[in-house]
Amino acid sequence: MQPEALRTTLREYASRLPQPLALRGDTRRYTYAQLLAEVERREELLRAEPEGVLALGLDNGPEALLWDLAALFAGRPSLTLPPFFSPQQRAHCLAQCQVGLAVADAGFSTELEAAGFQADGTFWRKAVSSRASLPAGTAKITYTSGTTGQPKGVCLGAETLLRVAHELEIASRSTAPAHYLAVLPLAVLLENLGVFAALLAGACVTLLPQRQMGIQGASGVDWPKLLATLVLSGAQSLILVPQLLLGLVTAIERGHLGAGQFRFVAVGGARVSQDLLARAGKVGLPVFEGYGLSECASVVCLNRPGANRPGSVGQPLPHVRVRLAEDGEVLVSGSALLGYLGEPPYAGDWWPTGDLGEFDTDGYLHLKGRKKHQFITSFGRNVNPDWVEAELTQRGVIAQAFVHGEGLPGNLALLWPLDPACTEQELADAVAHANSALPDYARIRAWCRLAAPFSSADGLLTSNGRLRREAILAHYRTTLLELENEVEP
Repeated sequence: MQPEALRTTLREYASRLPQPLALRGDTRRYTYAQLLAEVERREELLRAEPEGVLALGLDNGPEALLWDLAALFAGRPSLTLPPFFSPQQRAHCLAQCQVGLAVADAGFSTELEAAGFQADGTFWRKAVSSRASLPAGTAKITYTSGTTGQPKGVCLGAETLLRVAHELEIASRSTAPAHYLAVLPLAVLLENLGVFAALLAGACVTLLPQRQMGIQGASGVDWPKLLATLVLSGAQSLILVPQLLLGLVTAIERGHLGAGQFRFVAVGGARVSQDLLARAGKVGLPVFEGYGLSECASVVCLNRPGANRPGSVGQPLPHVRVRLAEDGEVLVSGSALLGYLGEPPYAGDWWPTGDLGEFDTDGYLHLKGRKKHQFITSFGRNVNPDWVEAELTQRGVIAQAFVHGEGLPGNLALLWPLDPACTEQELADAVAHANSALPDYARIRAWCRLAAPFSSADGLLTSNGRLRREAILAHYRTTLLELENEVEP
């Protein structure tokens, strides 16, 4: 699908009487006709500017979507600055993309000034000596956090992005969700495409500032605020990460809201425990787990109505082919990046995802964790810590878990509870509960309660909340050695 096809779809919705509502912010609402007019007005402004990457430093809200669509229609590569990155990482993104033009709200003004930008009416401007060397056809640059300090810019084409959005719309079409709430930041590619999918469906998109919804940084959540937003927005579809799904399921179990308003809840970004999926099913929440990565324009596999197998990440979507390498690594063809910024264009056929998986007899993909994270116990059994950590952290007691067992007769865990007042017995019970769902070789044999949670400030988490495993191993070497002594050979 090309951008002009999306424009045509928006025009078709705009021509309907009465005109359907397309977009809601905290204070503004737009019909499809108004949305298209606002986008095209911004498109004209962009076409009058010198070529180059447009940076968007905007919190979730109507302006973020209007400018994102305007850049897409104007054929201008865009970069949405991730709010969960550090200021240093965002400065790296701006410098690597050679950004000379930006649209930003007040929250980014200090950083832009520090990077040499000056406010000039609608835009922030900076003189640049040259433009970034982008792969031909780049429409969007999305940065992956990775496990090192400097994120990598993934360059993606418009047709690839919109094809994924189109497949997401088809996947949820039978449930006919009319109200979509963007919970994740639009800098997250999955959320960005989820919003596009909702527009392709003619639904109403609600975009509210993250703090207004109770989302704080990479992992903080004010649950009363978020639950109130879910109810008041009338959200029927949304995309969640596992920890947000855990909170929603727990709230429904406790009677704080009902599951009846929801028609399609997609979950991805990390492994989802079987226990959490079972709890969601028990309360009637229509959860569909999927799998993807930025290098393949986000979603690759997805469970959907009529083809849902909890515990899997679904069957591959029609726009891609998926196969397994001899060692079980998931390989994807048909939706690859154009290249990383600053590196030669990608010319391969099969993208190595770094994830291990297996297909069942019906073609559903079951993930087994990250290839590089896998360790081998002293009994020769392969264990992926992502799997065990998901079982530990998605049961409502443990917030953070790090699992280690390389060359050991039993697996070790470092734990931080959701509630700092949690007792040792409650933690022990949570570990026992998780162990009951795991095979013997994957169970936790010894664990330690952390004195403080892992954080990006101490270098133990990436900017968007993933564990920095080597750093944790180094930092807690003594603690882990003490735990080893508790495990009988």
